[in-house]
Amino acid sequence: MNIDLGRRRIVLATVAGLALPLRAARSATAQPVRIFAAATLQDALAAAMTAAQAALHVPVTAVYGPSPALVKQLENGAPGDLLFAADTDWMDEAVARKVVDPATRVDFLSNALVLVAPASQSVATRIVPGFPLAAMLGEGRLAMCDPMMMPAGRYGRAALQKLGVWDSVKDRIANAADVRAALAYVARGEAPLGIVFDTDARLDPGVKIVGTFPADSHPPIVYPIAAVAHNRNPNTAGVLRFLVSPQAKPIFERYGYKVLTARSASGAAR
Repeated sequence: MNIDLGRRRIVLATVAGLALPLRAARSATAQPVRIFAAATLQDALAAAMTAAQAALHVPVTAVYGPSPALVKQLENGAPGDLLFAADTDWMDEAVARKVVDPATRVDFLSNALVLVAPASQSVATRIVPGFPLAAMLGEGRLAMCDPMMMPAGRYGRAALQKLGVWDSVKDRIANAADVRAALAYVARGEAPLGIVFDTDARLDPGVKIVGTFPADSHPPIVYPIAAVAHNRNPNTAGVLRFLVSPQAKPIFERYGYKVLTARSASGAAR
């Protein structure tokens, strides 16, 4: 009788010991939650994804690129679970195209728009109506994202129009594929000035911020996140909830973002 009891305890202990490895194996083979995210979010989101994986024990990956391209890729059937865009217009477009589930949308982060110059330069300015941007450029060009299509470029164009200086520089734009490319133009000295997001400028030692655009000179800079419509990943909702939770808030703030809301996305993809 005592022998049988001892054997039973050994079996139970063995099963219990296998539980953690089995859970780890399931986590390792789970389909990653794929986030299609604006390139400007790369550093902050990478840190948040690491925290999400540690907290939720599910794999998370990201595809980075310009918001318009990401929406188009998802519309064309690219496998993604979350869309994290750099402005509300492109998220609105994703909703209109039925790319994302609007019930899961969270207008999550905010940012500032800044003027940058090469780190070696001593230029500085007050960005006010009529400031001498064209004169500051000299013979050079202004690096910025496409002012008609890209979020950072459209914010920049709106700001320059509001300040009354767009017409003086609109034919001298060095179009960049994304904010990181605009920063590279300036850091390499290929453009004397650039308009980028504050969070990106902070991360590039090759540039320095020489002015910040007034918040009322452009539409509010908002980064919305939402679940991709008809996604089938059972972990999507949990990752979305984590990213917009108070637990992740300090991560985004550490990279210079302002968190607009801490509500959980209870309607995230099923």
